[in-house]
Amino acid sequence: MSDKFAAVVARALERLDGGTTALLWLAERVEGWGRVYVVEALCRLDDPAAKPWLLRRAVNGEFLNGYFAGEVAVKTALHEAIADPAADDELIDHAGRLWHVPADYGEMSTRIEEYAHAADVLEQHVRHLGTQPPTARRFAAATMLADQIHSPAADRLRLPPARLGRLRDAYRSVLDRDDWSGARRRALDSGDDDLHPDYLRWLATEVGPRLGLRAFLGMVDYN
Repeated sequence: MSDKFAAVVARALERLDGGTTALLWLAERVEGWGRVYVVEALCRLDDPAAKPWLLRRAVNGEFLNGYFAGEVAVKTALHEAIADPAADDELIDHAGRLWHVPADYGEMSTRIEEYAHAADVLEQHVRHLGTQPPTARRFAAATMLADQIHSPAADRLRLPPARLGRLRDAYRSVLDRDDWSGARRRALDSGDDDLHPDYLRWLATEVGPRLGLRAFLGMVDYN
């Protein structure tokens, strides 16, 4: 139903007085294309009442999130929200997740890497990351971010090499701390934080070697 009817419903609710409230209710209950249409409607309305939800819950991990990730960053002024010293964990974690959607699905919106303040967001994210309690999910998300900054895809950020290097080093510095390395090990050993061990093994085999993180050293046989 989300895929078939959400576009029509989102457009209708967008035209109603009080439509933001109805769209936010619907946003919690749709997936796939339905989520795309509803989040895009919330972005078009540009209602301050929707900003807290967009900053914390817009992305749910589906690959179609790429259609609106950049627009969410623009409409919420993400760089200002995450620069607030009082930014909460949910906002910080969501800011990191915005970067994990495939760039190829950005045709309908600004790509997150093309957000004018993208580098500022990353610098604030890693600053907050260093003060957050380490969890397996945060470790995995930060590892993927560090890899994106490390990879050729980072060229889309259009940053001077020195600033890009500082960003990479900042993420690696947090991930190489004993407490953060320990979060990865606990998750792999016991399923801590409800993160599937196979995903962490994939990070270790595909991403870990590129970054040289201590948490993945010595992981040779994963079977």
